[in-house]
Amino acid sequence: MKELLIQLDADRKIPLYEQICRFLKEEIRRGKIPPGEKLPSARALAAQLSVSRSTVDLAYGQLTSEGYLNSVPCRGYFVGDVSELYRLEHLEREPVHKRQADAPAFRYDFALNGIDEESFPINIWRKISREVLLEENSALFQLGDPEGEWSLRTVIAEYLHHARGVNCRPEQIVMGAGNDYLVILLSLLLGRDTRIAMENPTYRSAWNCFRSLGHSVAAVPLDEAGMDVERLEESGASAAYVMPSHQFPMGTVMPIRRRLQLLQWAAGREGRFLIEDDYDSEFRYRGKPIPALQGYDTHDCVIYLGTFSKAIAPGIRVSYMVLPERLLPVYRERASVFSATISRIDQSVLEIFLREGHFERHLNRMRAVYKAKHDLLVKNLRELSGILEVSGEHAGVHLLVHFRNGITEQEAIARAASAGIRVYGLSEYIIGEMPERGRNTVLLGYGPLRMQEIEEACRTLKQAWSALDSEAQRQKGPEPEA
Repeated sequence: MKELLIQLDADRKIPLYEQICRFLKEEIRRGKIPPGEKLPSARALAAQLSVSRSTVDLAYGQLTSEGYLNSVPCRGYFVGDVSELYRLEHLEREPVHKRQADAPAFRYDFALNGIDEESFPINIWRKISREVLLEENSALFQLGDPEGEWSLRTVIAEYLHHARGVNCRPEQIVMGAGNDYLVILLSLLLGRDTRIAMENPTYRSAWNCFRSLGHSVAAVPLDEAGMDVERLEESGASAAYVMPSHQFPMGTVMPIRRRLQLLQWAAGREGRFLIEDDYDSEFRYRGKPIPALQGYDTHDCVIYLGTFSKAIAPGIRVSYMVLPERLLPVYRERASVFSATISRIDQSVLEIFLREGHFERHLNRMRAVYKAKHDLLVKNLRELSGILEVSGEHAGVHLLVHFRNGITEQEAIARAASAGIRVYGLSEYIIGEMPERGRNTVLLGYGPLRMQEIEEACRTLKQAWSALDSEAQRQKGPEPEA
């Protein structure tokens, strides 16, 4: 049995199971893993790669369906003979650009991190950018305040107060080029010996970032209200990373009772903090947005993270962190030596965009755009209510589909892929063993898709998943007579 030296990158847009598939395909095509070779068991490979077993099961299942592997009951997976599928020598001679052009592509991608690019207010952004550059202000080309421009932090503090119920002064706000940079700063403030609890399933990028910085990270399971506070207490963590307004990937909105329980946990011992990631709270389709957890904080223990990536565009690369008052001296001692990571020009453009009301008008438009897409997707999926149910559909720009007829995540993804549609498995965000309910769940993001594309993609998915349902029923056999 050959050991597989697979290098996975959880920060890439390519799902982990697909990275495993690509590695094995390439090794098999090149003959580095010969036909008949037995592969490690799914459990062994999952342990080696530090991923959930369902991720490896999904990869092995996809490779089996494509003919790269043969599954032998009670014995495991063996490499198949793919000489008839690919001519390796021809591929080696073929130009790289041609191979890439001929590679199969998904017609529709329910990407989880996309936005509606067509709705970006390009004309307003261009106009403001021109005005900023026409100003006789040479200081814009110098390094600015490492915490961010004062005028921008002032406008953000005002916006957060009236839109999210966040209570803060501009002095508490630190700007950064993306959440990863802010997590690095946060690590310096908390100290590398701080054990951090994260929801499970969770936002993998933050999980990997904390781990790479040397933190001990505990995966705390969710219940219907959010992070389980009893399990949080048992974890021994002194900081908890939560997404109360719209948990990713489960899409749940944390009720006020659980928020108060978390605040009580943080206040229960000196040195505890809650890290509130409020990444897409602007988009909510039922009821009014629930104020941020930070607004209920009376013990100065909530660190609030926000971003403009979802509300405006990922390419803006502007995020911000609101520090509790008691962490400000620590910040000035440990982190103020860092230079600003966002150009002063970009900060000036964003400040005007916010101050003149363009941001709120843009948000109002985007809420309408995303709600229309959300309603269309939910309407189409409900036509398959006999085999699936939808959750997490009241906020954000993605939802979850749970199959209740025996169809697995692996089967649903593979069947969608064979129809030219990309959907995503919940297993990619699970730390450790996959819970029973997660084995049959996929995620659909609808932000970047047009209305017509959603309609067409859903029509195709209905056929693919209904056919899969029929196949599952045939394998199950007829129902016994009463």
